[in-house]
Amino acid sequence: MKDTIRRTKVVDALQSNDFGTKINVKGWVRTHRSSKAVDFIALNDGSTIKNIQVVVDPTKFDAELLKQVTTGACISAIGTLVESQGAGQTSEIQCESLEVYGLCGSDYPMQKKGQSFEYMRQHAHMRLRTNTFGAVMRIRHNMAIAIHQYFHEHGFFYFHTPIITASDCEGAGEMFQVTTKNLYDLQKDEDGKIIYDDDFFGKMTSLTVSGQLEGELGATALGQIYTFGPTFRAENSNTPRHLAEFWMIEPEVAFIDLEDLMDLEEDFIKYCVKWALDNCKDDLEFLNKMIDKNLLERLNGVLKESFVRLPYTEGIKILEEAVAKGHKFEFPVSWGTDLASEHERYLVETHFKKPVIMINYPKDIKAFYMKANEDGKTVQGTDVLFPQIGEIIGGSVREENYDKLMGEIKRRDIPMKDMWWYLDTRRFGTCPHGGFGLGFERLILFVTGMQNIRDVIPFPRTPKTAEF
Repeated sequence: MKDTIRRTKVVDALQSNDFGTKINVKGWVRTHRSSKAVDFIALNDGSTIKNIQVVVDPTKFDAELLKQVTTGACISAIGTLVESQGAGQTSEIQCESLEVYGLCGSDYPMQKKGQSFEYMRQHAHMRLRTNTFGAVMRIRHNMAIAIHQYFHEHGFFYFHTPIITASDCEGAGEMFQVTTKNLYDLQKDEDGKIIYDDDFFGKMTSLTVSGQLEGELGATALGQIYTFGPTFRAENSNTPRHLAEFWMIEPEVAFIDLEDLMDLEEDFIKYCVKWALDNCKDDLEFLNKMIDKNLLERLNGVLKESFVRLPYTEGIKILEEAVAKGHKFEFPVSWGTDLASEHERYLVETHFKKPVIMINYPKDIKAFYMKANEDGKTVQGTDVLFPQIGEIIGGSVREENYDKLMGEIKRRDIPMKDMWWYLDTRRFGTCPHGGFGLGFERLILFVTGMQNIRDVIPFPRTPKTAEF
């Protein structure tokens, strides 16, 4: 039977009060409850967290056809839109014809309710059809829209930085190499180093860990830019907060100082949270009910509070006082050490009970490009610390002075032979500038209340895992 009525999305059908009209809905069966008198099919097409109920009179349909309408099956249903008698829904469909597009057997991996997230990760190609992951992916889409909207409204230009690069922005060396060389027959020089002359780019190249350095070039020409793209870290980190492939948002702004940078960070993140609350109501309510009972309260709390602006030195004092009063941390706290997630969350969740922007870190625990303060010991770095997450944004004012920047590069013994182009921004018309990086998945973690970063990206890439 060929459909003659144009398809209506479930989200539109549920919002319609055009009762009495004939409509066609298509999607995947969530549940099918049968009885002699009536069958109820809950249908979802991904356009909303909510299902539409298709009411079937079993006496008017072939019994074998109805047996094919199992959980996970894909169907098309034509019928009359009527006002629903059931609680929690406004409309339903009195079914007149059914077509099964795709059968779904009892070995469908998303069949049962209450499966663990670990189990669902093993079936990531199918978990997207569940309520939870449908909600997460719709919110992920909305956050991407919010990001572009915010920067467009504020006069930033979307700037595309390369994914393949010969520079290591962070200086950590944890990069995925890109090569066309025959790995079974590598030519080496007399020092045992691989010869890259015959490689595709003629030099060693890798997947980018950040678009920041190229972003600085954009900012020193266009005034203010942002990047939004995939980044890669070859860290062997099996934690709920790390991925080998993730997305980063990195604005870079000319003529910005530390105060302005903190204002930008706070304003941007509040805009994104408000966008979620305004545009993802149904999905957030579902996640608040099923995943994290405090989610909506926490999101609204971020909008109400001004973020605390806290120098690193004061933060360390607060943590040391907590230890003196008997609070136990897994990792030790002292001036000069990098904060662990537990320290960041203590400051945000226990001490201040609101987001914190920590500034003026010891220079030895931060990147080479951060602008030094007059004390010679600290740099103008900014980390935005959030409840549940810890660090969600890392940024800084950049060192614009050529001699100071070169001094720091030499002090750290950073190989700069392939980064002459970056140093040229300090040689030719240098200017004060700064920016930050926001891990997109950490933002999604916060906005959804999910606990593991592998559950907010469709197909996570982690050590020993590159399925799907």
